Amino acid sequence: MFSKYVIIRSLVFVKPLSVILFLFISPIIVAQNLVSNPSFEDFYDCPRDISFFHKNVKHWSIPNNGTTDYFNACSEKMGFKNFIGYQKARTGTGYAGIHTYYKKDYREYIQGKLKQTLKRDKKYNVTFYISLADSSKYAIKRLGFMTSSQKFNAYRSKTYIDAKTFSKRISNLKFHPIIKKNYLDNSKEWTKISFTYTAKGFENYFCIGNFNSNSSTEKSKIPSRPDLFSYYYIDDVSITPLEIEVEKSSKTPIIEASKEPLKTNAIYTFKNVLFDFDKAELLAVSIQELNALYNHLKEQPTLNIEIYGHTDNVGLAKRNKALSEQRAQAVANYLIAQGLDVKRISAFGFGSSKPITDNDTEANRQLNRRVEFKLIKK
Repeated sequence: MFSKYVIIRSLVFVKPLSVILFLFISPIIVAQNLVSNPSFEDFYDCPRDISFFHKNVKHWSIPNNGTTDYFNACSEKMGFKNFIGYQKARTGTGYAGIHTYYKKDYREYIQGKLKQTLKRDKKYNVTFYISLADSSKYAIKRLGFMTSSQKFNAYRSKTYIDAKTFSKRISNLKFHPIIKKNYLDNSKEWTKISFTYTAKGFENYFCIGNFNSNSSTEKSKIPSRPDLFSYYYIDDVSITPLEIEVEKSSKTPIIEASKEPLKTNAIYTFKNVLFDFDKAELLAVSIQELNALYNHLKEQPTLNIEIYGHTDNVGLAKRNKALSEQRAQAVANYLIAQGLDVKRISAFGFGSSKPITDNDTEANRQLNRRVEFKLIKK
């Protein structure tokens, strides 16, 4: 699955009949996940019953007086098979669970702590995964993301937090609605929620949940389910800076020769988009090709791009799939950080499901560990 570096074959991206100047870049400052305990693996006590999230899952809390739940494979009652349905953790053995719609405006939320304060006007990629619990009668299409400088405290209330109103009254609080086109009704698999967030510069904490009242919540009924509520599992929360900071250690330009123009609907494999062992942070050697590709996309505004991550078949299939997704997203995030419109790019991870050769030798496995892209005409 992994080597010290992922060695990837392919071509250099340059304009036809011209040359492109590259600067040698020194090592990248890693774009780390700023969420503490992002997949809810660190806890004090194995959950024996409902409402074991607050003051138990490390670095997490709740912003109101709801009874947010913690699920972990260590528990018979609150494991993957539980009182609300069945779902395996997307990563590791733990995940959270919240009511997003219930009678009398009852709500549950999760409140996370950041490793460092977000930087003003910087863009961050916010991602988490949800799955609708089997017993839910309703699926909703709107969630919310609320940030604050201090822990939000509404412990006397069990009802919804009107974050939109609070954001107008409290200077160090911001509300970001998450509106999806379709109802979030997948109870079999984890659904990815991802968006770009521009920081105000005070953010130390964040909350996820439904910040609308019952009357303002768009919902869709699920047939043959009797319980009148909406409940979602949550796993793998990440907040990462989109702008990868680099230090220019040399001003000496490196000139590459002209090559054939890139074609649409053809799959290309990056030559030097590399990663450390079991990591998804771009290395400095990746920047030249990515900058050249960005310049091409900037000059061709009618083109969209898809990024594909792949691994070999060594190791667990679930981990390979997750790693390939993370590496493809790292490439996408870099291009977005340079200025590419997020609507023009998509990232996919295929794990080891699409090898280009047999995985019978280390040389062949290196070929299968690759990141690809395809240009698509709008």
